[in-house]
Formats: sequence, C-alpha cells, structure tokens
Amino acid sequence: MNFQTEEEVAPVNATRPSRQYPGQPIVGVGAVIMHDGKVVLVKRRFEPLAGQWSLPGGRLELGETLEAGLTREMLEETGLEIEVGPIVDVFDRILLDPERKVRYHYVLIDYLCRPTGGALNHGSDVAAAELVRPEALERYRLTPKATSVIEKAVAIARTYQWDKGVH
Repeated sequence: MNFQTEEEVAPVNATRPSRQYPGQPIVGVGAVIMHDGKVVLVKRRFEPLAGQWSLPGGRLELGETLEAGLTREMLEETGLEIEVGPIVDVFDRILLDPERKVRYHYVLIDYLCRPTGGALNHGSDVAAAELVRPEALERYRLTPKATSVIEKAVAIARTYQWDKGVH
C-alpha cells in the first residue's frame, strides 16, 4: 500500500456546502441542555425553521469532532459553555421544495448536555433563547420530532451520572 503524507496531498479548497439544495447530506449537532429540570429552547432566525422554536444546534465544520462542534454551536447560539453527555437521538431532516426537490437534508445528532458556564442569551443565529419546563413545551409549538427528542432526553437525564467534578 502507498500512503501520502499531509505534505504530499494537494490542499483542498474547503468551501462549505450550500445548506439549500446540497449535493449531499449535511451533518448537524444539537443539544438538549438541561438545567434544574428545564430545557433550553431557541427561536430560529434563519431557514430551515426560521421563526420557530427548536433545540439549539448547527452544522458540523470540516475537521471538527462532534463534541467540539456541539460545544462551539451551543456557545454561539446560547452563550452557554456545556458538558456533553450521551447521544439522545440520530435522525434525518429532509425538506422538499414545491417541485419535490430536496431543499435541505440534514443528518442530526442530538445530545443530552448540561451548562457548566456562561450565561443564557441568544447569539447571532437565533432570535431568542429561553429555559423552559418540559410540561410547558406546547406553547412553543415545537416540531413533533423536537418534542420527542426532549422527552427522550428527560428520561435519560433521570438516571445519567454526570462527572462529579464539573458543574
């Protein structure tokens, strides 16, 4: 076998794939950030789901690990530093245009997380961020999938043991 070293590989122009009408699925990471029995929700500023409440999250960058991308996105969108816990769910979000062409295609990985620092506020990608009791989710008109992910996370959080040294 013949392997190339990094120095021998021609640099790649790492342009970000278009979110709309992508050539392939885009990997996204999201978090159910739980604090004192409440969950962080954000109101999306941009498509997909512009103007709707959802879980915070975003696109993974090239060369970024899942945990690093999740940590970056949570700080950008919510102002919170987080500890990443277990995966809650992995699923597709495929949205079609009126001609039935794939307008958006994400593979999303949502994690249970807890805040370890920072202060809750909305970042550039979101219009608002709030800490909400799970029993009050209905007024936020979340997608059925977001509600399902939160329900799964709440169940996992009941028994998940966080590292004792991190708060």
